[in-house]
Amino acid sequence: MQDIVSDIKLLGKKIAEIRKSKGFTQDALSEKIGIDPKHLSRVECGKNRPSLELLYKISLVLAVDMSLFFQNSHLQERDELIEDIDKLLSEVSTDKLRIYYKVLRDIAI
Repeated sequence: MQDIVSDIKLLGKKIAEIRKSKGFTQDALSEKIGIDPKHLSRVECGKNRPSLELLYKISLVLAVDMSLFFQNSHLQERDELIEDIDKLLSEVSTDKLRIYYKVLRDIAI
């Protein structure tokens, strides 16, 4: 289970991921939402907690639903990802496990 600090860091990483995918620099996004670029940098690094109002402004400028900011489990640390994948795989049938293996092997090559 994650603590609040980890969750804030994942939130910041997700904001950065979306910002970059939309082609915004930190400076450009900061200007559009009316904050100092250093503040946005600290939010993206997980050092500052963004307010609900700030998240709303970011979502408007990036044209995404705010819920997307919280879909960030893929941004976990390596060990956490492996642990989660292991748990997911332990719960599937052998047939599905074979399919997942083939897909993963094909992607990894």
